[in-house]
Amino acid sequence: MEKYSAYRDPGTGVQPFLPLVPPPSDLLAKLSVPLALLVGAVRTALVLVLLVVHLVLVEGVSVIFIPVPIVHRFITRIFTALTARLALLCLGLFWISVDNVTRKRGRGAKDIESWKPRAGDIIVSNWVSWVEILWLAFRFNPIFVLPVTETVPSPETPALTSEAISHTPGRRTGTGSANITATSRAVTARVPIVGFCQVSLLSALRYTGRTPPFGITKNTGSYGSLDDIRKHAAHPLVVFPECTTSNGRALLRFADVFRQKIPVRGYNVFVMCVRYDPPTRFAATLAHTIPTALNPLSHMLSLAASLAPQAVSIRLLAPSESPSSQLFLASEFLTGSNETDPLAETCAALIAQIGKMKRTGMGWEDKVFFHHLFSQKKR
Repeated sequence: MEKYSAYRDPGTGVQPFLPLVPPPSDLLAKLSVPLALLVGAVRTALVLVLLVVHLVLVEGVSVIFIPVPIVHRFITRIFTALTARLALLCLGLFWISVDNVTRKRGRGAKDIESWKPRAGDIIVSNWVSWVEILWLAFRFNPIFVLPVTETVPSPETPALTSEAISHTPGRRTGTGSANITATSRAVTARVPIVGFCQVSLLSALRYTGRTPPFGITKNTGSYGSLDDIRKHAAHPLVVFPECTTSNGRALLRFADVFRQKIPVRGYNVFVMCVRYDPPTRFAATLAHTIPTALNPLSHMLSLAASLAPQAVSIRLLAPSESPSSQLFLASEFLTGSNETDPLAETCAALIAQIGKMKRTGMGWEDKVFFHHLFSQKKR
């Protein structure tokens, strides 16, 4: 949609914030609407029942095991895995493709390595929807952390530099979408990340699609450094360096969330990438880029009413090729020594590579202004 062309990345021609829409409905799609509404109502009711079950089991029954931490962790992981996977099943996600991948190809490729993140390790992923949050909860029962920012970007007074967008990692051909430039907007200044706050599974679902500060600022909430949280964690941590969701067509600019040199020492970093198929006439998009009042209930309703099976592709990078491997060569990904966050830059390059995705120069700060414009246009 050209009215949002100012938010098209000049290097790739991608609009990473624009919600994906299905193709126009044909006669068969229109005739199937009553069936879709019935299926959606049944599935939604089942998911709501699972929500109550989750609260009773995880927030209620498992509390009695808190005096025995090892038992409490085991019980909560079982309950969380059960309710999260059943919720995905109810929404039509019967099969989730999970591939353990390696960057090395050909006959000399390494054997597939399994993931075994432990307490204090960090899982780094792109962020497209709340669906991957449920999958992560099912698979690893991690701790979700969200960034706390130095300031709160204001859509009315955007903090822009006078330069054009300089980070354009996409291919330039001189024709087509790659030749589109965002001449009406300058690059949005980065907002520093001062720390992180831990959030529950339900809060992580509720904040999907939103942008920092997620209701918590350095003056109004409790937060800590990522390293402090990691050292005291009883589970692995999940970090989304994009700090908000995209529509899955490309990676957003990674924020400086780690400020960590590589190779990482003292803990392991696990890198993953999630991709979803585009929407069809019978299946809504799994990407969730724009939040709603009852977030993410309205998006869940659209998924529940989908009649076609949904496709999810998750790729897990071999641990021996992650930035925490002591054999990792940083020079393959870093162009110089002036990187403010070598770990974030390396993870972005790895996710783009294993997911075969383009990288944009637009960050979560740009989405703040896009969301403001999108809300005004929808009124």
